[in-house]
Amino acid sequence: MKNILKAVLAGAMLATAMGGTAAMAKGKTIAVSWKTFQEERWKGDEATIKAAVEAAGDKYISADAQGSAQKQAADIEGLIAQKPDVIMVVAFDSDAILPSIKKISDAGIKSIAYDVQFEDPNALYITFDNVGVGRIMAKEILKAKPEGNYAFIKGDKGDPNATFLFQGQMEVLKAAMDAGKIKNVCETFTDGWKPDNAQKNMEQCLTSTKNKVDAVLSENDGMASGVVAALKAQGLAGQVPVSGQDGDLAAINRVALGTQTVSVWKDTAQLGKAAADAAVAMAEGTAIDKLPGVAKFNGGKKKVEMNSILLAPTPITKANIGDAIKAGHITKDQACAGVKDGVDACK
Repeated sequence: MKNILKAVLAGAMLATAMGGTAAMAKGKTIAVSWKTFQEERWKGDEATIKAAVEAAGDKYISADAQGSAQKQAADIEGLIAQKPDVIMVVAFDSDAILPSIKKISDAGIKSIAYDVQFEDPNALYITFDNVGVGRIMAKEILKAKPEGNYAFIKGDKGDPNATFLFQGQMEVLKAAMDAGKIKNVCETFTDGWKPDNAQKNMEQCLTSTKNKVDAVLSENDGMASGVVAALKAQGLAGQVPVSGQDGDLAAINRVALGTQTVSVWKDTAQLGKAAADAAVAMAEGTAIDKLPGVAKFNGGKKKVEMNSILLAPTPITKANIGDAIKAGHITKDQACAGVKDGVDACK
């Protein structure tokens, strides 16, 4: 509960610090280019951002790239034509998006890399600490399975978050791997972070190892659903620890059921509010490096230094599912559906 309270307080402090500016920024326009709405979490992010922007007296506009780099480029041109003050971008492909980001800057519009980094020194990068998320995943899986064959089901190759997460995992697992206690038997990127693709990757891993997989580092909850489906088909669901992130409601239920070990909850309400407040402040003229909580970040592939705001995530395990319920993120009925015993929050 302490981690959740710290995260909420951090978001509240950021919002409070920007509150005066937000109240001033009337009649500005904040745009968002979303990479896709196929994943549950982005709908929650949008609702929070839209509400915060409109509460500040500003206009919200958006476009859904539907999982296409080409459509996202066209979407951004359409948003630029509407002359917003700030454009947030959830990049489908962080490299392919760079010409579009240049067009944003050339048009005199400020940009925010929302949750997915693109490397541009003029943009604000706001997300949760994704290297830290990877560390949390690995620590929880390592506690559950300190030795054995590990499979790594990574996210989309074009998304730097997939690499950040893997980096954090390796930091935690390196000693055990060097000592021969853990063996990397499968490692694969997953196109589009799609559950179906993750399931196929996991099925291929199980086939190649003759089902000798002792733990799975899946980089998000959607993919974890595919991993668990593949394990279930082989009678291994609940026996093999599986990680995930995003705090998806179905994932928290899987944690309660024991088929997923951890979901690292990145509270979209906190992230969306912090990003909206930053966007409103930027629209009013606040320099990016003067925003509350800003620090330098150069962890991308090209090591481009950016101003960033990194928020702290919270691991959800069987031990603290009750915290997510108390925080209003999920109801007890949703979290505990089908759970018979072994979870205090479900009693």
